Amino acid sequence: MKRNDYINWDEYFMGIAILSCERSKDPSTRVGACIVDNEHKVVSVGYNGMPIGIDDDEISWDRGDDLDSKYLYVCHAEFNAILNIRNGSSLRGCKLYVTLFPCNECAKAIIQSGIKEIIYLDDKYSDQLSVRASKKVLEMAGVKMRKFKGRVLKVNFDEEV
Repeated sequence: MKRNDYINWDEYFMGIAILSCERSKDPSTRVGACIVDNEHKVVSVGYNGMPIGIDDDEISWDRGDDLDSKYLYVCHAEFNAILNIRNGSSLRGCKLYVTLFPCNECAKAIIQSGIKEIIYLDDKYSDQLSVRASKKVLEMAGVKMRKFKGRVLKVNFDEEV
C-alpha cells in the first residue's frame, strides 16, 4: 500500500523554489523561483543575485543611495529562471513557483516568455507601485496568479551528513 502523506506537486515545486533561494547572498531578501512545464518537469530555477561575472564582493548589498544600492545590480529570481533555460526549451504554458510575488519588470519578462501561471509564497510588497503594476499587467495578459496553499518545506543546513 502506498503512503498517503507524500507532498503534492505545488509543495514539491515550491520546495525547490525555497531551496533555490538559499543560494542568494542577499542579506535581507532571498527569493527563489522554479519554472515547471505541463508534464510536471522542472524547466529552470533561479534565485536573486548579481549578474554572471560580477564580483558580488565588490557591489554593495545595501539598499543604499545612488550607485551603492543593490537594486541597481541584482537580477531577480524570476528573471534568472527565465534566462537559465537550457537547450532552447520553451516556457509557453509553464507555471512559475516563486517565493515572493514578482515586480513589474519581472512580470513583463514572465508575459513575454509565455508563462501562464504564477504560484507565489509571499506578497509582502503588495502595496508597492511595482507590485500593483505587476498584477495589473499580468491580469491584462491573462496570466493566472494564486497564493501558495500547502505545507511549506523547511530547509535545515544545521546538520552535516
